[in-house]
Amino acid sequence: MQIILLSGGSGKRLWPLSNNTRSKQFIKLLEAPDGSKESMVQRVVRQLKESGIADSVTIATSVAQRDAIINHLGENVDVVTEPERRDTFPAIALASSYLKYEKRCGDDEIVVVMPCDPYTELEYFHTISSMVKVVEADAVELVLMGITPTYPSTKYGYVVPKMDSLDSGLYSVLNFTEKPDVTTAEKLIAEHAFWNGGVFAFRLGYIMEIVRQYIQANTFVAIRSRYGEFPKISFDYEVAEKAQSVAVVPFSGGWKDLGTWNTLTDELREHAIGNVVIDKESENTHVINELELPIMCIGARNLVIAASNDGILISDKSKSENIKTYADRLQCRPMFEECHWGEYKIIDTTKFSNGYKSLTMQLKIKADKGISCQVHHHRDEVWTIINGEGELVLDGIRSVIGRGDTVTIKKGVKHAIRAISDLTFIEVQSGELLSEEDIEMLDYKC
Repeated sequence: MQIILLSGGSGKRLWPLSNNTRSKQFIKLLEAPDGSKESMVQRVVRQLKESGIADSVTIATSVAQRDAIINHLGENVDVVTEPERRDTFPAIALASSYLKYEKRCGDDEIVVVMPCDPYTELEYFHTISSMVKVVEADAVELVLMGITPTYPSTKYGYVVPKMDSLDSGLYSVLNFTEKPDVTTAEKLIAEHAFWNGGVFAFRLGYIMEIVRQYIQANTFVAIRSRYGEFPKISFDYEVAEKAQSVAVVPFSGGWKDLGTWNTLTDELREHAIGNVVIDKESENTHVINELELPIMCIGARNLVIAASNDGILISDKSKSENIKTYADRLQCRPMFEECHWGEYKIIDTTKFSNGYKSLTMQLKIKADKGISCQVHHHRDEVWTIINGEGELVLDGIRSVIGRGDTVTIKKGVKHAIRAISDLTFIEVQSGELLSEEDIEMLDYKC
């Protein structure tokens, strides 16, 4: 059995901790069994292992999220990246092609597709095992998980089952309804409809037949190179709603989409995370602080307060679903990003009256990782090493640098660095144009 985890999305519903490069599944706020903090994607992969169905996991994602996934799950995870974002059907088609042509899986291989960030319990994964058994028995070609609704949500699609059960806990599908209004949702629930949980099980050959309707190719590389030929459409519309042989397996256990601050804070055991002081008079208030500056909270009621290098949020919990509308007005670059070599955060940006600019950031490079050879044409940089040791290559000259050392990199000078031990340093950029586009990566060693 193969698991495909869909890691998509980026946005600002959990602003300022989430942004266009840091999606919600990578925010480490949930409590792991050992008491440490884990992200949503780490939690799901851990639960897959605990349930015994994580023998082979492939992550389908965007190029921008690849580094974060490796940072959270390790170097050995299989990651399939989309050349461009085209919705869930193309992503699943590409990941399935990877299983077929790169992992050499046969057409009879059973594939389970699921999101990487549901907040749920182990019974959810036992339900996935039940879905797999249905496919193994060739009862139907496609099986969906139906979540038992707890309220008439307008955020989810609904699956209406036929009332005649195919088997114990298995229903054929009558029809689908995408994100209805409240009145329609209430009627659907009265008809015993389920939320569409975005979990699908099928044999690999089933989806590959659909792939061949759009792209005739015999290698994964060829299919990926023609990715734009897939229609930009969801798997639900392109596959599930057109399927001639489809059934739904219900799941009635605990399940949440922690996509807004009010739902996420419900699952946080601690009310104060980070450098926070909160008094006993505060009620139903959560404060999450990623900054070094302290936050003091006194007498607050029903608030979520979150602070990061991207900004500071103060919101009534009941209004937190509206955050994205206002966060979209903020025209600024993400101030934190995970990279294959580590992470960086922007500390300060300044623009002077003469048009000259400076940008200060803190970079952390993991041991044995490095920033490959590059050159800038519009800015100078000064590095001040705070901790650790690294090997620097500057204009062809190699040297070992460590705490207290300062390096000046003029525009046009080739440079690279590799961390010997975990390395932390401050980088100050200066010039009239400070842009991520002013990085020319060189395909040879400095």
